[in-house]
Amino acid sequence: MESIAQRLMRNEYFAEIYEHLWRPTFTRLFSLGGRSTADFDRALRAYLARPGDRLVLDVACGPGNYTREIADALTGKGRCIGIDFSAPMLARAAQTNAVDRAAFLRGDAHALPFADNTFDVVTCLAALYLIPDPLPVVDELVRVTAPGGEIVVFTSVRTPLTSLPGVRPLAGASGYRIFDDHEIVERFRRAGLDEVEQTITGQGQYVLARKRDPNGTQDRAADQKDR
Repeated sequence: MESIAQRLMRNEYFAEIYEHLWRPTFTRLFSLGGRSTADFDRALRAYLARPGDRLVLDVACGPGNYTREIADALTGKGRCIGIDFSAPMLARAAQTNAVDRAAFLRGDAHALPFADNTFDVVTCLAALYLIPDPLPVVDELVRVTAPGGEIVVFTSVRTPLTSLPGVRPLAGASGYRIFDDHEIVERFRRAGLDEVEQTITGQGQYVLARKRDPNGTQDRAADQKDR
């Protein structure tokens, strides 16, 4: 049985308002109307949208707003691929966020249709908390990231507010998952990543992880120069 969140993501009318109305409002709600999450999000977008010859995968891309921003800044043979399970979201992405270096694909985040060690950067932003059985998705993010590459996740986290009685069951009933403090970090570490950084802001967390290069060669993602 689909959750409320899953039904919304499949709704064509919701897809139309998601990028410019729902997403900014939801980001502010993470800081209870404050600006901390929005400010961190702005800095992260600038970091992800830096110039470079990178291959980037945006998992659960929705209407493709992050995908487009990242793709617009890439240089050389750089490309950003957005993947999502929702046909209405992808239709909206093709309509509003199609740029030369962006491509959109329908697929399941639990079984990403890419070979191991493919991407320099893999993102999953403001989506993991809506995906059923999300922890195997974290493993997939690691699998498709190239040695030396980086993974960036923004999702929910347990806080004093979300730990209040009844909050987590209510959120879960709607299809929204609140992750424990170190659940995502530990999943990355169990997958073999030892460079994991977590920033908690408001009711959300940003987790940046890097996949070790076993050959000790220079970090592919860090080595991308402005071309």
